[in-house]
Amino acid sequence: CAAGNSGPGSATLSNEAPWILTVGASTMDRLLRTTVTLGSGVELDGESAYQPSSFRSSQLPLVYPGASGTSAAFCSNGSLDGIDVQGKIVLCDEGNVDRVSKGETVRSAGGLGMILANLREEGVTTFADANVLPASHVSYSDGLTIKQYINSVSAPTASITFKGTLMKTKPAPALAYFSSRGPSKADRNILKPDIVGPGMNILAAWPFEVGPSDTATRYNMISGTSMATPHLSGIAALLKSSHPDWSTAAIKSAIMTTAELTANDGNPITDETGTTADFFGIGAGHVNVSRANNPGLIYDINPDVYIAYLCGLSYTDMQVSVVARHSIKCSDVGSIAGKDLNYPSFMVFLNAGNGYTVEVTRTVTNVGAPISTYDVDSTAISDQVKVEVRPTRLSFTKAHEILLYNVTFSSSGSNGGVNYQGYLRWVSSDGGITVRSQMMVSIN
Repeated sequence: CAAGNSGPGSATLSNEAPWILTVGASTMDRLLRTTVTLGSGVELDGESAYQPSSFRSSQLPLVYPGASGTSAAFCSNGSLDGIDVQGKIVLCDEGNVDRVSKGETVRSAGGLGMILANLREEGVTTFADANVLPASHVSYSDGLTIKQYINSVSAPTASITFKGTLMKTKPAPALAYFSSRGPSKADRNILKPDIVGPGMNILAAWPFEVGPSDTATRYNMISGTSMATPHLSGIAALLKSSHPDWSTAAIKSAIMTTAELTANDGNPITDETGTTADFFGIGAGHVNVSRANNPGLIYDINPDVYIAYLCGLSYTDMQVSVVARHSIKCSDVGSIAGKDLNYPSFMVFLNAGNGYTVEVTRTVTNVGAPISTYDVDSTAISDQVKVEVRPTRLSFTKAHEILLYNVTFSSSGSNGGVNYQGYLRWVSSDGGITVRSQMMVSIN
C-alpha cells in the first residue's frame, strides 16, 4: 500500500500495519529534459512533458512576480492581474496551487513561458508535467540562482530549450521529496516504510485530455506513492506466480531483503536534499525484481501471529475481532510486541528501563539451495551500539528448513536521543546471495 505523499516531514506515513508492504516513491533514470539559459549564459536543467517544437528558444524578458513579496510568487489564479508579464517568461514558486494551474494563469496573463522553482523542502525533485505552455521545472537551488540573477540586472532575460527524453540519467533512483517518512505512528517498533519503487513522472492513461488544445492527449505524467504501489503489486504478483507456495509475508521478505541500496552512479540512494536517504525514507531500499526472485532465506509470519500482535497493542476484543473477521478473546490469544514479530527489519529502543539491552529472535526459512550455509557478514551500526548475533552461522540441510537466531542490542546509554542505523547481513558460503535486514537503534 502507498506510504502517502505527505513528505518530507517526519512521521507522515499511512498504511503502517506490519502485514502491509508500505511503499515509498523514487525517481527513475529517465528525464524529460528542458534547459533554462539565463541572459548571463548560465544553464539550468529542468523538466516538462510538454515540449513544443514550434517554440523558439530565444532570449525573452524574464520576470518574477513575487519580487515584491506578494502572493503573486505562486502564480495562483488572478494573482498576476496588474503585473506586466505580456510576452515574458514568468518565474513562479511551487506551492499553494497545482503546477499546471500556474501555467494556465501565466498563459491567461499573456506570458509566453514559465519557470517553476521548487520550495526549500522540495529540493531537487522536479516534475515532468503536461504543461499548457512552454515551461521548465527546476530545483530549489536553481530557483535561487534565477532569483539572484533577476535581482542583479536591470533587464533580465531567459530562454527555454527542449531536449526531449533522456535515458540512463544519473543519479537514479532517488527518493522523491513528497514520499511520506517514518517513524510509524501506529507502532514505532515496526520500521517503516518497507520499500521504495518507481513513483515519479509515471506515464499513465488519463480520463480526460491534458495539455494545450493542439497537442491534447489522454495520457498524463503522474507522480506519487500511488504510482509506486502498482509497480510493487505487479512484482508481488510475479513472485507469487514464480513461487506459488510463498505466503504474503514471504513475498514481502524477499522484496525487502534483496532491495537495492545504491543508485546507478554507484553511490548510496539520496533524498530530495541530495544526501543519503535514511531508513525512514527508503526502508529496505529500492526494489530489485531479479534478486527478489531468489532471496535465499525468507522471514515468514503466520497470519495468526498478527492477532496476538494487535492484542499486544491493547486493542479491545471487539476491535481485534473486526480486523480478524471472527470472534477473538485476547486473554486466550496472548500478546506479542512489535519488536518480536518475525519482521525482515529491526527497530529497537534502548533506554534505562531495559538497561540499554534488548534481545530479539528471528527465524529464517531456506528457499534456496537445499544444502546451504549462511554466515553473518556485517552487524555494524556505530561504536555506540553493540550488536551480537548468535549463532553466527546457519547451516541448512534441506529445502524449507527453518532455523532460529538471536540478536542482542546493547549500549552504554551515553548518547541519548540519537537513532543509529546499519545492516545485518547473512551471506551464502558461495557469496552468491546476501540476505540483508536494516537495523535502527534508538537510544533514549
